[in-house]
Amino acid sequence: MPPPRSPRCATAPSAPHRCSPGLTASRPSTLATTTMAATTTPREECGVFGVVGDPEASSLCYLGLQKLQHRGEEGAGICAAGDDGELKSVTGLGLVGDVFRDRARLESLPGQAAIGHVRYSTSGPGGPNLKNVQPFLAGYRFGQLAVAHNGNLVNYKPLRNKLETQGSIFNNSSDTEVILHLIATSLSRPLLARICDACERLAGAYSLLFLTADKLFAVRDPFGFRPLVMGRRPNGAVVFSSETCALDLIDAVYEREVAPGEVIVVDRRDMSVSSACLVPHRPRKSCVFEHIYFALPNSIVFGHAVHERRTAYGRALAEESPAPTADVVIPVPDSGFYAALGFAQASGLEFQQGLIRSHYTGRSFIQPTQAIRDLAVKLKLAPVRGVIEGKSVVVVDDSIVRGTTSSKIVRLLRDAGAREVHMRISSPPVVGRCHYGIDTPSEGELISNKMDIEGVRKMIGCDSLGFLSIDKLHSIYGEEANELCDACFTRNYPVPLPEPVPELVSSFED
Repeated sequence: MPPPRSPRCATAPSAPHRCSPGLTASRPSTLATTTMAATTTPREECGVFGVVGDPEASSLCYLGLQKLQHRGEEGAGICAAGDDGELKSVTGLGLVGDVFRDRARLESLPGQAAIGHVRYSTSGPGGPNLKNVQPFLAGYRFGQLAVAHNGNLVNYKPLRNKLETQGSIFNNSSDTEVILHLIATSLSRPLLARICDACERLAGAYSLLFLTADKLFAVRDPFGFRPLVMGRRPNGAVVFSSETCALDLIDAVYEREVAPGEVIVVDRRDMSVSSACLVPHRPRKSCVFEHIYFALPNSIVFGHAVHERRTAYGRALAEESPAPTADVVIPVPDSGFYAALGFAQASGLEFQQGLIRSHYTGRSFIQPTQAIRDLAVKLKLAPVRGVIEGKSVVVVDDSIVRGTTSSKIVRLLRDAGAREVHMRISSPPVVGRCHYGIDTPSEGELISNKMDIEGVRKMIGCDSLGFLSIDKLHSIYGEEANELCDACFTRNYPVPLPEPVPELVSSFED
């Protein structure tokens, strides 16, 4: 059984730099220097990792980010606090292994504390932008401060506009930079109070790691949208991660979640650990899509083993949408594997690996443009003809978003000789955009928002189509169902979206 959830609690942009009063940007070492036009709607799914109390902190951070690579493939970075008290950062575009291919980059980050980040951003005309790669490292009147953020702030635009009217100058399009400005302009003391003061003004999802010369702060929003866990290595080093799979990699023992609305402070000078309530209590609203798709199956997320949740989805799906004429059940790898296994177990059908995924390509959901996604499907999925030919096949996937990938999978199976293709989806239809940190398309691009299930079936070309219903999904969680954010299925958004904010006059050319 997984350990129980913890109880609820009682910038480094590339040169040239322009900074607001009281906040100066520290220059990181960067892998790339070319930047592109910034996106106007920064929403991203990311991974964060931090270590304090280990002389190999940056190397451990590198390994942790490798394990979290599935959470973002656009860019990566690490910031370390040296024994001399100076914070240094290395960021770059691409995979973690590409950014730190030169060992000298890691060796330039000495010290016993480090935080790291992997990211991807929205698709848009700007493409990958080095300025938005975290951790952000900045200096203000009390010293240096670095931050790594997983989530999305729904009130980013009004906060930024207000800060700009007060004289702040921003260096990038990331909502995370707002947090640094709020901390720098806060009148509270000490830093813990400044962080709390800043977070009280934030609305949306945030799991944050802050690093100073002598402390590491781990912060989670009061709804607990995004995961953040704490562990400990045999030498006493304290580790924070978006998922427990990264703790396992570096021999850190999972202790607990960072509770929603909690801030944990680790002082690297004496390794003392303290905790405080960040903001008043809110109802927990953990993102169910972490279990459905995003997290690795060997992680514990929100107190549950991910592979067990997905297997349960598959069993429930077989009860709701059986395929009585089918011969074999196959998953869409990799996130559909355990749901397909559960479906096969519950239905008594043979389970086979009928699609082989190439692990040398990225996940289509997080690749930046539709044209690249279309090509990537052919590149990364290959049918096993001996499993499929002449058979009625149930193919289980975690979700249907745009529908383009599903239609290509159906064609692949038919071309491989499948007699029938029955598609089963281990989540409800996605009808709403996520505003809390997962880069789902606009609602106009969501296929289930435009047509009913029969319309989707015809569009993707399968013989039958079944989704896990929202009621069945809730039944799997029992009393915890009201602690889930399922807005992408129900449009019930826990944090209301602010009214559109007009652009400031200062944002136009004189």
